[in-house]
Amino acid sequence: MDHVSWFADVGLHDRPHVGGKGGSLGELQRAGIAVPPGFVVRTAAFERFLETIEAEWPVRERIASLSADDLSAISECCAAVRGRLEGAPLPRELEEQIELAHAQLCGAQRMPVAVRSSATTEDAIDASFAGLQDTYLWVRDPGQTLQRVRACWASLYSVESVSYRRRRDLPEHGVAMAVVVQVMVDARTAGVMFTRSPTTGDRSVITVEGAWGLGSAVVGGEVTPDRWVLGKITGEITAREISDKAIHHVPAAGGGIEARPLEAALRRAPCLSDEELQTLRAIARRVERHYGCPQDIEWAIDRGSGEVLLLQSRPETVWSAKESSPVASAAQNPLTHVMSIFGGPK
Repeated sequence: MDHVSWFADVGLHDRPHVGGKGGSLGELQRAGIAVPPGFVVRTAAFERFLETIEAEWPVRERIASLSADDLSAISECCAAVRGRLEGAPLPRELEEQIELAHAQLCGAQRMPVAVRSSATTEDAIDASFAGLQDTYLWVRDPGQTLQRVRACWASLYSVESVSYRRRRDLPEHGVAMAVVVQVMVDARTAGVMFTRSPTTGDRSVITVEGAWGLGSAVVGGEVTPDRWVLGKITGEITAREISDKAIHHVPAAGGGIEARPLEAALRRAPCLSDEELQTLRAIARRVERHYGCPQDIEWAIDRGSGEVLLLQSRPETVWSAKESSPVASAAQNPLTHVMSIFGGPK
């Protein structure tokens, strides 16, 4: 199947064809690190789909002609482009390949999947598009999956994404979208971790942030996560902040997710045990060694098995951009490593 690849068959070197997220998930799986199984709809599928649109309506030419300062024109053009992409039928060979891969992934159980944008220009150290394209959780059937793949392609032309590209004067011909489809994790707890302090740049610590339920509540800023700071080598937990977590994200009956009030007994309870924190620390160290640079990692703990699964790992960008500055010194107060405003991966 020339338009679909399994995680086991791709890695970071395939980013031009599977995007940042797809390449990272393949790289992690090939390195022996647990990720939910899945496949990538390659950029070739996006290019094939876009060809059918551009035969009548030149999308890239219209986007490239926009002024970065003309938000009104960008908004109008993006609405038109997204409408065309979301409404156009898929070429039959693309539809068949995605349906076949979906059937192989989900089997007779019809397991729900996550459908996640994976742009070729995201998750790079010099230009991170993280959060500018769409992700859909708890997608329950093949028809819905096809629709969400098309919606992910269309999200490449969101106002935020196009504005970002125009401000940076990035050529449109180099921009493409792959889409990750992977088995949904029914997360008991989820969150992010950073292999250097997000506030001071100190590489001797790991900061872990998490909350009950799906990680979308943390990433979307709907809940203040619990936070810990651990010594990267020693494992000593030098800071704990347990928040009042009023809600959690859970699967909705008809697909997708919904926010529900968290039961009183869990609101002020830590969402991770010390043993789980040490497991996360070990995984974070392993991932950082594999990539050779500080990482921003998204993780989840499966409700049934208790297994820690990684949903994404990408280079840390803020402090890496300052590498020419003196290396950050160890902080006397461990709480300085805890972010006051959260902004994690998607």
